[in-house]
Amino acid sequence: MTALARPVAEPRARFRDLLSAEWAKLWSLRSTGWSLLLAALAVVGFNVGQAWDHYRYWTSYDTESRVRFVRDGMALGDAFTGNAGLVLILGSAAMGAMTVVGEYGSGQIRTTFAAVPARRSVMAAKVLVVTAVMTGFGLTVAGASFWASQAVLSLRGVGLPVGHPGAVRVVIASALLAPVCALVGMALGTLLRRGAATILGSVVLLLVVPAVISEKRHWSAVLAHLQPRSAWQRLLQIGDWPAPFPWTAGGAWLVYGVWALAAAAVTVCAVRYRDQ
Repeated sequence: MTALARPVAEPRARFRDLLSAEWAKLWSLRSTGWSLLLAALAVVGFNVGQAWDHYRYWTSYDTESRVRFVRDGMALGDAFTGNAGLVLILGSAAMGAMTVVGEYGSGQIRTTFAAVPARRSVMAAKVLVVTAVMTGFGLTVAGASFWASQAVLSLRGVGLPVGHPGAVRVVIASALLAPVCALVGMALGTLLRRGAATILGSVVLLLVVPAVISEKRHWSAVLAHLQPRSAWQRLLQIGDWPAPFPWTAGGAWLVYGVWALAAAAVTVCAVRYRDQ
């Protein structure tokens, strides 16, 4: 009598295989490369444009203004401007969001979870891939912005080297703003699962909320200091924070870390408690 054949259990997916799969999915989209390129050009363009303005109108400044520009290290302000920061925040959040809502919109996420029932492992791999890509993107953009803007200012003899006090902090803080905002976008995408709603939520959370919170009272200043954009602005500030309730650069780094970890935790854990 022939024995019944026993079903062969498929081996569990190794985490490195999940990383490879998520990496392949991210770069298989043509929009990934183009989106990163356009965002990089916009960010660097804003920074170089600001430096070019200072170069172009340098001869029209009075002696006191020139001395103050050099003495206060104002060239660092051209290394990463506020407009460039807005573009970086929005672009990074959108990139992070699309890595999640794109799969939900196409239904591919069901196939992924059917193939790998360990949902949290899948999302953890997605988080690590996006963090790595956006950190590399941030470092590239921040480094290029610093080099290009200071090269323009050096034509007037006022450009700063990367060894200038505070320069490295400006570059690193601007670079890490990208993965932090991308992780926030991922978390919102995991919760909302709709592209338009996620982008709107990212704008409100990362840009509108910090803009409307006043720092004139202690409790509202604390809330303001808990925002990633405010933390970035603090890290770009050389010296004391010019506000009624100052805070430290160490506190700003802590805000970065808390937002990144909290967003990653939401992305990884939320899929366990929601139906597909």
